[in-house]
Amino acid sequence: MGGKGRRRAGTRKAPAVRSAAGRGRYHHGNLRRALIEGALHILETEGLSGLSLRAAARRAGVSEAAPYRHFADKEALLAAVAEEGFRALSAAMREARGKAGGELAARFRATGMTYVRFAVENPARFRLMFGREVAERSGHAPLRQAAEESFGMLVAGIEEGQRAGLIRDGDPRELSMAAWSMVHGFSALLVDGQLSKGSEDLETVATGVIRHLFLGLRRDSPA
Repeated sequence: MGGKGRRRAGTRKAPAVRSAAGRGRYHHGNLRRALIEGALHILETEGLSGLSLRAAARRAGVSEAAPYRHFADKEALLAAVAEEGFRALSAAMREARGKAGGELAARFRATGMTYVRFAVENPARFRLMFGREVAERSGHAPLRQAAEESFGMLVAGIEEGQRAGLIRDGDPRELSMAAWSMVHGFSALLVDGQLSKGSEDLETVATGVIRHLFLGLRRDSPA
């Protein structure tokens, strides 16, 4: 009996989940996902100063060495969080354009409003996506590609408007940069509390900003 008991004890597997104060999120095979979600939670609740690989590991409920299986350092983890932010933004804009129907002006407004809403609803991730912490993207190809995809959607919209004769001639990337700067600046002012985010005014004000932007891009507007 004693031998059998020892054999049973010897064949017990270590648990796949190690909780951290009851907050464990990690399940076998999902470590990278758990670390990204943990990092995002810390950004939203404590800010960038509270984020480290160790903090993300504690949030995920894994050992402090575990994050290094996927991320070389804190910057790599931040890049992954920012990459997912750009992919989520692109998906939301793509969906909004699809729902807006066939009118180009409506799709343009939907894209701009989606950008503003994303910023207001995800302020911590928005700041990271465009902040200094991941401004140098040459070493993070997936992040660079995700950011270029988001901007590429705007360029494609400008080109579509030019082909339809609604948007004036010019370098579509230059016009896109001007359009992005305006919508991004408005969004950043909202996120940083420089403009009121009252629900009764946000839609109206944002719609007005985007309408003026579109009017400025029209073919019959002054160059």
